[in-house]
Amino acid sequence: MAQQAYVTETDNGGSGPESRRARIRSLLVRLVGRLSAGWRGDPRIWRRGLVVAALALLLALVMLVHARIPNRFGNLGSLMETFLPWLGVLVPVFLVLAFVRRSATALIALLLPAVVWLNLFGGLLGDKTGGGGDLTVATHNVNADNADPAGTAHDVAASGADVLALEELTETAVPVYEKALAATYRYHSVQGTVGLWSKYPLTDIAAVDIKLGWVRAMRATATTPEGPVGFYVAHLPSVRVKLQAGFTAHQRDKSADALGEAIAADPLSRKILLGDLNGTMNDRSLNAVTSQMRSAQGAAGSGFGFSWPASFPMARIDQIMVTGLEPVTSWTLPRTSSDHLPVAARVKVTTP
Repeated sequence: MAQQAYVTETDNGGSGPESRRARIRSLLVRLVGRLSAGWRGDPRIWRRGLVVAALALLLALVMLVHARIPNRFGNLGSLMETFLPWLGVLVPVFLVLAFVRRSATALIALLLPAVVWLNLFGGLLGDKTGGGGDLTVATHNVNADNADPAGTAHDVAASGADVLALEELTETAVPVYEKALAATYRYHSVQGTVGLWSKYPLTDIAAVDIKLGWVRAMRATATTPEGPVGFYVAHLPSVRVKLQAGFTAHQRDKSADALGEAIAADPLSRKILLGDLNGTMNDRSLNAVTSQMRSAQGAAGSGFGFSWPASFPMARIDQIMVTGLEPVTSWTLPRTSSDHLPVAARVKVTTP
């Protein structure tokens, strides 16, 4: 009896990784082909989407000249600078509109805001965190209405910070924080609504006058194994966005100037500022501070490090800034019972 040979397929029906990648590539090629086919030979691709193109150019212009937008009209300039990184969200929105309108003009115009945004914030997208360092610091606006101050204290102490700053402390909550942090931090001082907890001795402790009429800033010297470091803790006044008054920040701006003057007059060469500044590094109203100190997040962080509001962070208003020290890494800590995220950084204490 004649025997018949059967051949069995052995390539799994083309379901391997290489085959899947090939199918995806094929789909993309067909999709691009269909899109381009609809555009080829259409002279209107240059005349359509002029409104989208104009909006793209306006977006680029706003980002380019944000520092020149005046503050005299409701502090519009500071409001724009506070949320400046979010203007980049409009680029993909306009990109979709350009494809829907099948407008080559709009697509080309979109290159300008994309390049401007990358020039402003592209450096923050990468991971600049490193290893080493010899001093870990953290700061947290704990929220005056915090329902679990003890839990919040334990959470931020778990960060491993050698020096910890807390803002928005209430008279009733202070004993709770002191008790919860006593086992980790031998030294501490509370001045008004801000406090500093340290594993190293604190000297030269004093309130800092930021022109409020009550205490929301302080200074102390921590004697670290690498030498003395001056610490500032500050909670600048809140800002408000009102329909009639705009971005009301006059008192915040006045306090920022006073804080900057105090830091500049400090004889120590190594200084760290911890606190809720109610403003971002882009806000020109904080220039008295930001012009003389480096942002730990900007120098050694990963991403934007947004800290507020905790439920959906949109801006980094909680800052760690240094002078005379080298930031090594910077990060945000897990959410607590506060409406802010705690932030932390590790720095190298360099020789004065």
